[in-house]
Amino acid sequence: MGEFIRAAGVSEIPEGTGRSLELAGRRVALFNVGGSFHAIEGTCPHRGGPLGEGFLKGRVVTCPWHFWQFDVVTGAAPDLPEACLRSFPVKVSGEDVLVSLDGAEAEARAGEARET
Repeated sequence: MGEFIRAAGVSEIPEGTGRSLELAGRRVALFNVGGSFHAIEGTCPHRGGPLGEGFLKGRVVTCPWHFWQFDVVTGAAPDLPEACLRSFPVKVSGEDVLVSLDGAEAEARAGEARET
């Protein structure tokens, strides 16, 4: 398992919301879905919209710029499988939400999402 980086405090991302972050030079979108935290690449592949500022309904975020949608758990795009985003491992430690940007794990999870 890769190194985890503090992304936010648990209380900073209320249930049903997301946030755009820059972690180790990478744009990441972090979401709270029913009390569980999930992280995906933070930039929409269509025109670079900030996914962390998108509209979250259940586990699907809609890009605020042109309405492309992504599953925040898997990174899959329900309507466009080839637009799948990387998802990143997340864990909570005390009051901190931690994200791992380990490339091998992220690639494996993105591949799993594409297969479903």
